[in-house]
Amino acid sequence: MASRPPAEHDVVARAQRGDADAFAQLVRPHEEIAFRTAFLITRNAADAQEAAQDGLVKAFRSLARFRREAPFRPWLLAIVANEARNRRRSAGRRESLVLRAAAEALSGDAAPSPEGVLVAAEERARVLRAVEALADEQRLVVACRYFLGLSEEESAVVLGIRRGTVKSRLSRALDRLRETM
Repeated sequence: MASRPPAEHDVVARAQRGDADAFAQLVRPHEEIAFRTAFLITRNAADAQEAAQDGLVKAFRSLARFRREAPFRPWLLAIVANEARNRRRSAGRRESLVLRAAAEALSGDAAPSPEGVLVAAEERARVLRAVEALADEQRLVVACRYFLGLSEEESAVVLGIRRGTVKSRLSRALDRLRETM
């Protein structure tokens, strides 16, 4: 009989009792998205790495206050996002955002033509420039929803706003992108 992985709330309970291995097990699947979330806010890879690491440490220290019935990922990402916002504010930086669109592997399809690759890269760059031109609050909502793939609820938790605010900012941002594009 194969053993099933423990339920998240069981791992949270172990971590809340001070089990560092349990906390590592909780965090491991979310490390990349924590970094990406911090990067969207800090706009700097080094600052994002530090913000993500500091956020993980703060999450470990705050784990006693985590409600076990709540989903872990949005809670963790909210801590990382707050740390990233604090780091950005304290640094006072306004560097340009560099969003990296992951190249999708086309399994089973024919290889794209060199012209097709060039056109796709130009279009991706055009979209990223348009997103970069958005106001910070709109850019962050678009990035959370479409670049990080977070739900509206997760985006709301990460950004520290209401779900309805996510919807309205996203709607305005998409309207602005349609006008630009």
